[in-house]
Amino acid sequence: MTDKEQSDFDSPWKDILEAYFKEFISFFFPQAYNDIEWSKKHEFLDTELQQIVQDSELGKRMVDKLVKVYLKDGQESWVLIHIEVQSQRETDFAKRMYVYNYRIFDRHDRFVVSLAILSDEHPLWKPNQFGYNLWGFEVGIKFPVIKLLDYQNKWDELEKSQNPFAVVVMAHLKTQETSNNNEDRKRWKSYLARLLYKRGYERDDIIQLLKFIDWIMYLPDELNKAFWQEIHEYEEGDIMPYVLSIERIALKEGIQQGMQQGMQQEVQRLLIQILNIRFEKIPNDLIGKINSITDTDTLEMLHHHAVLCNSIEDFESYLTSTDKK
Repeated sequence: MTDKEQSDFDSPWKDILEAYFKEFISFFFPQAYNDIEWSKKHEFLDTELQQIVQDSELGKRMVDKLVKVYLKDGQESWVLIHIEVQSQRETDFAKRMYVYNYRIFDRHDRFVVSLAILSDEHPLWKPNQFGYNLWGFEVGIKFPVIKLLDYQNKWDELEKSQNPFAVVVMAHLKTQETSNNNEDRKRWKSYLARLLYKRGYERDDIIQLLKFIDWIMYLPDELNKAFWQEIHEYEEGDIMPYVLSIERIALKEGIQQGMQQGMQQEVQRLLIQILNIRFEKIPNDLIGKINSITDTDTLEMLHHHAVLCNSIEDFESYLTSTDKK
């Protein structure tokens, strides 16, 4: 997987894990789901996790999460779940799981449960333990592993499941399967998009899952235009403001047109339009900041963040960070 492809998988997986953490645990780890007290809000500690492992040189990870949850039995008021989504075969992966686990435990002195999702393309690679022993001394770790490729033989179950992560797994598998066939990928992308409507998901769920599908199932512009045309026709005129590939295409065209005509205003207008569609109303001072930006590369980066950010505050924070660079 190239660095670009790695990045393309990284962001959507992070977003979907946060948006559907409860469903993620239910789908992949039902025993843990039954033991967690879901009436008490879970908490993501990703920033803290990065601080814990920042000096590690054990390899590049794809997605990692640290989540604080509460248990029903009360023996431990709360525990930590450490999640790794690994997209590449890595010799020291199990060792890294061990190191991260004990560092987290050392910091919090709480139970730390490490879970692994292997999203690579090597069927037989399933590392699930690390340890060593010498002179009667023994230490180690054994952790649950989910291999996404194993779901290729469970396609019927995936299609019947109402859990959003069934769609996530299907999209991931078909992305890998169609890596050399864009026409086939477009067909599967359209199929999965229509499946969201057939399942009767709420509007916000459809947008969230479509965002994941669209981001990992990359298509060239012309095929993506055809894909979104099919989706709009399938909606039969329903007004639903998706700001995914169709908006990225519009921005790209707007940038090209703006550069040719010397009209940065058109590019700025498209960015403001996306934010208004997603968040209904944006502050006037933010509009002023956007209109003051004339660099097209910066505007394009802001556009991508506008598509993926979770709130207008998130976007403003990102805009501030670009000003400092």
